[in-house]
Amino acid sequence: METPSRTNGRLTAFGNQLVQVHNWLRKELALLHDDLGSVAEGRAERLRDLRAHCLTFCSALTRHHTGEDGGAFLVLADKFPELRPSLEELAHDHGVMTGIIERLEELVAAVGPGSSPAEILDVQRELDGLTAIMETHFRYEEKRIVEVLNSLDMPEWRESEPSFLLKTH
Repeated sequence: METPSRTNGRLTAFGNQLVQVHNWLRKELALLHDDLGSVAEGRAERLRDLRAHCLTFCSALTRHHTGEDGGAFLVLADKFPELRPSLEELAHDHGVMTGIIERLEELVAAVGPGSSPAEILDVQRELDGLTAIMETHFRYEEKRIVEVLNSLDMPEWRESEPSFLLKTH
C-alpha cells in the first residue's frame, strides 16, 4: 500500500525513503568495516579514513535515530496507538546502539599505528555488535512501519524531509 506524494518534483513515499536511508547506512557501515580491515592489515594511511568515516557514520546514525524518536515515532504513536509497543522497542534499540556508538568512537580514536591486534579486535567486536543490532533493528522497523509511513499524508513532511530521514552524503 503506497501513497506517494510530490516533493520538489519527485515522487516519494515516507516508508520507501526510510528504507533508502537504511540501505545507505548499511553501505556506510560495510565501508567502515573495510576501513578497519585495511588498518588491521597495517595500512596506516587508512587510519585517517577510518576515523573520519567513523565520525560521519556514527553522527548520521545518531541523527537518524534521534529524528525517529523525536519526530516520526511520536506521530506514529499518536495516529496508530497499536504500534506503541513496537515503537517503544525500537526506541530501546536506539539507546543500545547509542552506547555501542560511544564505545566505538572511543576505540577508533585510540587506534594508531602502534595499536595491538587486541585493540583492533576490540574495535572489530564493537563494529560486529553494531552491525548485528542495526540489521535486526532495521529489518524489524521496516517490517512494522514502512507500510504505515507510506500511508501517511503529512503536508508538513512534504515541505522538507522528515527529520528521521536525515543522513550525511
